[in-house]
Amino acid sequence: MAVPTDSGETFLREVDENLRRDQLRDMGRKYGGWLVAALVLFLAAVGGWLYWQERQRTQAAEKSEVLAQIYTDIGAGRMATVPQRLDTLAGQGKGAVRASALFTRAAVAIEQNDRATATAKFHEIAGDEDLAAPYRNLALIRATSLEFDTLKPEQVIARMEPLAKPGNPWFGSAGELTAMALIKQNKRNEAGRLFAAIAADRQVPESIRARAVQIAGTLGVDATASISGIAQGIAQ
Repeated sequence: MAVPTDSGETFLREVDENLRRDQLRDMGRKYGGWLVAALVLFLAAVGGWLYWQERQRTQAAEKSEVLAQIYTDIGAGRMATVPQRLDTLAGQGKGAVRASALFTRAAVAIEQNDRATATAKFHEIAGDEDLAAPYRNLALIRATSLEFDTLKPEQVIARMEPLAKPGNPWFGSAGELTAMALIKQNKRNEAGRLFAAIAADRQVPESIRARAVQIAGTLGVDATASISGIAQGIAQ
C-alpha cells in the first residue's frame, strides 16, 4: 500500500509539536515558581500604584477643603488661628494647595503689617523648584516689590532680567520694577523707553499700560501712541 506523500511532513509536525509541549512543560517546572512570583509582584506593584494615586487624590481633596475653610474664616474675620493653619497646610500640601497656602499666608502677613514674614513666604515660593514656574515668578516679583527700597538697583534689575522682556507674561510688573531701578541709577532715558515698551505691549494689563504712559511722559518719553490701543482694549 502506498504511503501518502505528506506523511513525512505530518510526522515531523507532530514531533515538533510534542517537542515544544515538552519544552514548555520543562520550562514550567523549572521556572514556574519564578514566573508566578514575578506576576504576583507585578500585580502588587500595579495595585500599590493605583492605591497611591487614589490616596494622593483623596489627600489633595482633603487639603483643598481645609484651605476652603480657612478662606471662609478669613472672610468672616476669624483670624486667630489662620496663620498657624496656613503654615501647617503649606508644610503638608503640595502643588497648587501649597502655593495657595503660602500666598495667602503672605497676604495675611501684609495685612498685619508683618513685611518680614510676607517677604520670607514669597521667597519660600520663589525658591521651591517643585512648584510651577508661574507661582515662583509671581512670588519673586512680590518679594522684590516688598524689598525694593532695601535692595540695590542692580539687584532688582538682575532679579527681574529674565521676566522684564516684551512678550513675557510678567513683562508689565517686572518691567515696572526694572524701570524704577533704572531711575534710581539716574538712567532716566532707559527707564522712559522701558515704560514706553510696557505701554505698547498689548499683553500687559491695561492698568499697568496706562500707568506706564504717564510715567514715561514724566521722563520725557512720549508713549501717547499707545493710549488709543489702551482705550480700545478697555472698550472691548
